[in-house]
Parts: sequence; structure tokens; C-alpha cells
Amino acid sequence: MVVNSPAFTPADKVLVTGAGGFIGSHLTEALARAGADVCALVHYNSSNSWGNLEELDKELLRSIKVISGDVRDSHFMRSLVSGRTIIFHLAALIAIPYSYSAPAAYVSTNIDGTLNVLQASADFGVERVVHTSTSEVYGTAEYVPIDENHPLKAQSPYAASKIAADKIAESFYASFHLPVITVRPFNTFGPRQSARAVIPTIATQALSGQKVRLGSLSPVRDLNFVANTVQGMMLAAKSEKGVGQVVNLGSGIGISIEQLANRIFDLLDTHSEIETDRERIRPEASEVMELVASSERAKELFGWEPVVSLNDGLARTLDWLRTHWGRYKSEIYNI
Repeated sequence: MVVNSPAFTPADKVLVTGAGGFIGSHLTEALARAGADVCALVHYNSSNSWGNLEELDKELLRSIKVISGDVRDSHFMRSLVSGRTIIFHLAALIAIPYSYSAPAAYVSTNIDGTLNVLQASADFGVERVVHTSTSEVYGTAEYVPIDENHPLKAQSPYAASKIAADKIAESFYASFHLPVITVRPFNTFGPRQSARAVIPTIATQALSGQKVRLGSLSPVRDLNFVANTVQGMMLAAKSEKGVGQVVNLGSGIGISIEQLANRIFDLLDTHSEIETDRERIRPEASEVMELVASSERAKELFGWEPVVSLNDGLARTLDWLRTHWGRYKSEIYNI
């Protein structure tokens, strides 16, 4: 099953921040295939790595302008945003465990970096900004499914930084009429995902024949295949009704970590044993116990519904992991 994306043309001069990341690389690929003029920002590093963009077809990659830099540099972001018509802002620090150790880094990247993107976009009259949020901003659900009116609760420094970034985006719409829409993906998964994420964590340990060491098994998550999330983001960029809105992107189906692990074992045809690793357990008040989305607003505003199911998405992801699991350090657990 193929997820259809909205049409883009070379007149759509797109900038994707965080393009070397998991979702960012899939979005960059989809935009280039859809016909957009794509500039992809990756984080500068000494090895000149473009991250997950290096997984793309080489001919397609040649059509993308890849630039290394840092969203924390306001002057750099002004030079990059100038001349662009659509901005997809995904650049962020996202690992929740690391946010306990280095909260200041999350403030500078997720808050200050977002401000730099928004300020440059406002100054240069960008036609649309799609700002990427996270379901973690809701904290443990007070009711399910979670709609966009659910209270926000920062149960980690990461979540706090994303709430602040979302509110800055909201303020730029209200104060400066910046045409921004905030998309709030629930737990996106798929090929190229970070080793810190739960599905690669489970699958790579199972594939290597180890006990599968996990933290808490009871949290419930709404897992959404990356192609679904990317389609939602692209539809948001073309939606007039969505401007100024916050929009959830989720499947509406919850699954516990224990159920997810057992489903992955079935798909891999393994008989792995789960072992609780206390180093992976969040501080008690920081654990978000349930996240299940209502995505009715996305359907109403721009006709989005997830197309790829959980089982189909897991099958695709596991097929990819079988051939790439060597790139993951499955013997290292404190990620």
C-alpha cells in the first residue's frame, strides 16, 4: 500500500531542518520525489556525515541541496531561510533520557533554535511554516483519545522544551500573522529510526539472540508508520484551513510496550525473553503512561488519515532492520 502525497512543484522552495534525522530524511525524500525544490539542513559535524540522508538513492540525493549548520545560529538561519517559501522545522534534540542529563542543551536547540527559524521566517515572509511538536507534550493522558485541547504537562525536560517551542510558534501566528501550523506526531516508527527508540531496541536485541532488556512494560503508545506522518506534514504545508492550528497525527490505536515486544517476536519468529533493565526506567513522576491520539482535526482540515497499518508498518520496519541491524549497538543499553 502506497501513501499518496500532495503535489509539489519546483516553485515550492522548501527548507527542511533536521533533514538528517529519522522523520526528516523520509520527509526530504518524499518532497524531492514530489517535485519540490528542496534544501536540507543537517547538523554540522566533523565527519561531514549527512545522517540518514545517505540512505537515499544517489540520483535523488543529487537533486537535493544539502547544507550543514546549526539552528542555534540566528545569522546562519537567516541566510538559509531567505528565498525559501515553505519551512518544515524538525531540528531538535529528542532523546528523553539525555534531557535529564543535559536540559540546557534542549533549551538552546529546541527553544532558541525554533525561535531562530520562526523569526527568520517572519522577517522574510515565508508562505508556510510547518512546526513539528510531539505527543510527549500532553504527559500521561487525562482522557483518551487525546485531542488537541488536552492539557499540556511537562513530565521531562524534553517535553518542557517542546511545549515552549510550540507556544513560541503559537505566539508568532497571533502576534506577527506568521502562517504556521504545528503538527503533533504521536510515536512515529519505521526504517532509519534512532537506536534509542523502542522498536529498534526490541528488534535488534532479539535479532542478535540476546535477552531483550527494556524498562517499564506497561506504558501505552500510539504507533504510526513514518510514511503516514510524512504525508500528514506535507498535507499540512498545503492546507489553508490548518494555518494557526495544532494538529495531531496518530493512529488512534494504543498498544503497551509488552504487547509490542511480543508482536515483534511473533513477526521475527523468535522466542526472546524480556528482562527488566532499571536503567531504562524513567523517574516515576516522569513516565508518561498512556498516549493515544484523536486525529479528527487532521481529517477535517486536510483529509489526513493513516494509510499504513501497525502490522504492515512493523513488517516493513523489521525487514529493513534485518539488513541494517549491524549499525545498531544492540549490546549497549544506556541510550
